[in-house]
Amino acid sequence: MFVYALAGALLAAVGGALAQPGREPVDWTSVKMDSIEGGKLDTAAYKGRVVLLVNTASFCGFTGQYKDLEALWRKYKDKGLVVLGVPANDFGAQEPGSNAEIKKFCEANFDVTFPLADKETVVGAKAHPLYQWAAKQTGPLGVPTWNFHKILIGRDGRVIDWFTAAGGMGAKLDRAIEAALSAKESG
Repeated sequence: MFVYALAGALLAAVGGALAQPGREPVDWTSVKMDSIEGGKLDTAAYKGRVVLLVNTASFCGFTGQYKDLEALWRKYKDKGLVVLGVPANDFGAQEPGSNAEIKKFCEANFDVTFPLADKETVVGAKAHPLYQWAAKQTGPLGVPTWNFHKILIGRDGRVIDWFTAAGGMGAKLDRAIEAALSAKESG
């Protein structure tokens, strides 16, 4: 029982640290992000689209999910899905490389063509503002606890659901994406 209470307190503390007023945008597509290729990532172009936000890492047991994410991107991009990878070194130091090294790894090993952001922090007080916003939307249970955590954002700009790395690929995610793609933007 003590372990559950301690875990709950820790999650609440992490969630409280993430939800910093003033850092989360009203419209998440107004968040400024850099592209792994250099320059700015045009998040405004994602307005009205379904976005699967994924914190990635090159040296993780789940790195093979790059292949599945690329398959989702190719299958649904013309229907309005954006898979947005955000390399992060927050968990197990499994993304130590530079942006150029990460990009080369993703392209050479998994033929990744979906958008990749600059390497960012995705948890804690120094989390990128997009992850600060997502944490406020999901609460502590939706905050990434490992690499390849997925956050599904609907056409209306609201978080629909999140998926852990271990349970995050497969039929449940596919159904959630299909439902999000068939929903109309509500405002």
